[in-house]
Amino acid sequence: RATATMGEATEPSPQAPLAVLSKVELRVSCKHLLDRDTLNKSDPCVLLLMQSQGQWMEVDRSEVIKSNLNPVFAKIFTVDYYFEEVQKLRFEVYDSHGHAGVGTHDDDFLGGMECTVGQIVAQKRVTKPLFLKYGKFAGKSTITVISEEISGNNGYVELAFRAKKLDDKDLFSKSDPFLEIYRIDDDRSEQLVYRTEVVKNNLSPIWEPFKVSLNSLCSCEEKRKLRCVVWDYDSRGKHDFIGEFFTTFEEMQKAMGENKVQWDCMNPKYKIKKRNYKNSGVVVLLDLKIHRVYSFLDYIMGGCQIHFTVAIDFTASNGDPRNSCSLHYINPYQPNEYLKALVAVGEICQDYDSDKKFSALGFGARIPPKYEVSHDFAINFNPDNDECEGIQGVVESYQSCLPKIQLYGPTNVAPIISKVARVAADEERTKEASQYFILLILTDGVVTDMADTREAIVRASYLPMSIIIVGVGNADFTDMQILDGDDGILRSPKGEPVLRDIVQFVPFREFKNASPTALAKCVLAEVPKQVVEYYSYKAFPPRCPQPETPDSNLSSPQ
Repeated sequence: RATATMGEATEPSPQAPLAVLSKVELRVSCKHLLDRDTLNKSDPCVLLLMQSQGQWMEVDRSEVIKSNLNPVFAKIFTVDYYFEEVQKLRFEVYDSHGHAGVGTHDDDFLGGMECTVGQIVAQKRVTKPLFLKYGKFAGKSTITVISEEISGNNGYVELAFRAKKLDDKDLFSKSDPFLEIYRIDDDRSEQLVYRTEVVKNNLSPIWEPFKVSLNSLCSCEEKRKLRCVVWDYDSRGKHDFIGEFFTTFEEMQKAMGENKVQWDCMNPKYKIKKRNYKNSGVVVLLDLKIHRVYSFLDYIMGGCQIHFTVAIDFTASNGDPRNSCSLHYINPYQPNEYLKALVAVGEICQDYDSDKKFSALGFGARIPPKYEVSHDFAINFNPDNDECEGIQGVVESYQSCLPKIQLYGPTNVAPIISKVARVAADEERTKEASQYFILLILTDGVVTDMADTREAIVRASYLPMSIIIVGVGNADFTDMQILDGDDGILRSPKGEPVLRDIVQFVPFREFKNASPTALAKCVLAEVPKQVVEYYSYKAFPPRCPQPETPDSNLSSPQ
C-alpha cells in the first residue's frame, strides 16, 4: 500500500503497530530421555529460552515430573507470535534435584532443541531430536512441541472439582489422588489440558480451583469429548489408575450457579471382573465460571469501524508558511513534518475505515470570510461536512487551505476534543461496538488551555475514543507529557481521574530519521488495547462477524 505523497515515495507500511497476530500456547512432551540417576529415573523439567538481541533469555519453565523418561508436561508456555519477525526459541531439558532446583551443570543436561515460533505455528506439531553440547545426539531422546493459537473469541473457564469415596490403592495409608483432563482431538489423539495438584492421604479430595482457556479445554467446541482420569500418585512415577469418566464442556456448564454435576469414576477392568461393581468413587464439579475475552480483531471483524479525525495546529508560532523555515512550508520535493506524521498514522488507520473518509480540522487560525479566530474549523471550509476522501484528500485540503488563512493563536485543543467527543457520545448510545474514534492532534507547542484540555480528556475517557498527540518542531514539550498518563494518572482540574489512559503523546523529532512506519508503530501501539478496554468496560461484545471483513492483511494484538 505504498502511497506516493508530495513527490516522496514512501515505503510500503508493513502494518507496524498491529503486527502481533496472536498469542500461541505451546505444550511440550519428551520421549526416551537419558537416565542420569543411578537409583531411579531422571526427574525432567523443561526451560524455554527466547533469543533477544543475540542473547538467550529464559522465558519460563515447566513443572518437574518425578522419575519419568517419557514426560508429558502440564505446563502451557504462552508466547506472543509476531508474523513479520523471526522468533528463535530454545527448549532445554534438565534432570532436576529436589530443592536445589534445576541445575545447569552438564551432567544434569538431558538435551536441547532450537526452532522458531513460525515453524511450530506452521507445522502445528514439531518433533525433533534432543542434542547435547557440541552437536552430539542425546541418545534416542526426542522432544515434541504442539502449538495452538489462542483465538480471540475465546475467554477462559474456571473449574473447581472434588471427589468422594475414591478406591484406596495404598496398603498402609489412603490414596494420594490427582485429576487429569484430556481433550480428545479429531484424530482421536488425546491432549493433556490440565493436571491438578496431588491431595495426600485422602479418598474425598477437594482440588484447588483452576483456570484454562476455552481453546485449550475444548477448542471452543462445547460438544468435544473430554476424558478425565483420577490417579493415585506414586513418587517413583508409577501412578496407579483409580478410574475415569468422559464428559463435554456442554455438560460441565450445568454446574453454573448453585448446581453441581457429578460423574461415576469408572475402572473398566473392575466393571468386567466384579459383578456388583458400581464405581471407584464419584467426581463432582462444584463450580464453573466462564470469562469471555475478546480481542481487537474480534471487534474489527465484527464490523467495528475506526473513524479517524486529524486536527492541525495553525498558530503563528509555526512561522509564515511562505518562508522555508516555517513548519507549514510546502516544499514540492519533501513533505513537511505535519504531512509526514499525518500520512504515517493515517495510512494505517485507513485500513480500518470502510468509507475511507477522514474528518480534517484546524485550530488557532483566523479564517475567511470574517477572519475570526477558530479552534475547530473544517480545513475544506465545508462546515456541514468536514470529511476528506482518504489521506490524499486530507493532504490536498491542507495544502489548499494554507494560503487562505492567517496563522494566529492561542493553542487551544479542548474545543476539538469536545467536538469529536460529542460524535463519540452519540455512538455510545447505540450500545454497540460499531464505531471507535481516533483523534490525531498535530501541534508545534504546548497547549494554552491545559485545564480545559484535561477536563475534556477525562470526559472523553468514558467514550469510544483515543487521542494521539504528535509534537512537531523543536519546542519544549515537557508539559505535554502530563497528558499522556503513562507516568501517572491524568486528572481533571477538580481531581477526577481518567477512566482509562486514552492519550499517547510523541515528539516527532524522535522519529525524524526513522521510517514512517516507526512513528505509526509507536503512536498506534496502544490503540488495540484501548479499544478492547473500552468495550470490555462497557460489556459490549463484538457484533456478529459481517460477511465482508476488512482488508485481509490486518493483524492484531490480543
